[in-house]
Amino acid sequence: MGRLFAGLVEEADDLDLVAELSSQSALDEMLAADLVVDVTVPGVSQGVVDFAVANGKQVLVGTSGWSAERITTLRRTLGDKPRSGVLIIPNFSLGSVLATRFSALAARFYDSIEIIEAHAASKVDSPSGTAVRTAELMQAARSERGPVAAPHSDQRARGQQVASIPVHSLRLAGIVAKQDVIFGGTGEVLTITHETISPTAYAAGILVALRAAVDLRGVTVGLDQLLDLAGESTTANTVDASATDAAAPENVSGQAAAATSVTP
Repeated sequence: MGRLFAGLVEEADDLDLVAELSSQSALDEMLAADLVVDVTVPGVSQGVVDFAVANGKQVLVGTSGWSAERITTLRRTLGDKPRSGVLIIPNFSLGSVLATRFSALAARFYDSIEIIEAHAASKVDSPSGTAVRTAELMQAARSERGPVAAPHSDQRARGQQVASIPVHSLRLAGIVAKQDVIFGGTGEVLTITHETISPTAYAAGILVALRAAVDLRGVTVGLDQLLDLAGESTTANTVDASATDAAAPENVSGQAAAATSVTP
């Protein structure tokens, strides 16, 4: 992801790459930039973001591991009148954002729901941030219906429950990213599937996020907050922090629940 970001920035006429930091770099190397992009690992990400925020930098986070609790703490750190903004994106794919929105819509009509997500074996966290955000947004959409039906949830093979929804994670060679949200109903099954077949699928969303992140204040979660998904215009547009807070429930983190490694 770091290489993809760097390549897109270098190709864009309105963006300049100031520095590329590795795990051995000093954090103060970021201070010459207007926007800090964090695509590290869960165990490193918070330190990067905390340093950037403490120095008044705008931040774009593409790293998993930002739970609802960590996001709440970050909001408190920024305060009621933040001088900088942090944009947290669980998935930069436009198709993935749409699939999650469709799933939240469908969740209002079904009580039997499960998620199967698959990523490359090199992904260190599970469930994926996309799966967590999808589950949390579905829960928020069906708040009046309550938890989904998840029988035998005490069995380990039934997956990890996120917002009462079982999530099953696959980590396999040959896969970029795939998510199936499966809805069971009376006499029918509905499956909403999104599959990333190349990292280039993230390019459009990355550019939207890069250009929006420099003007945001406070904490914004999700690429959907930057897009006109209601169809009110023909182009993507950004939103301010107050609109973001109203549109996205506080408990929707969209970030991974556990990591198996914190090595940068």
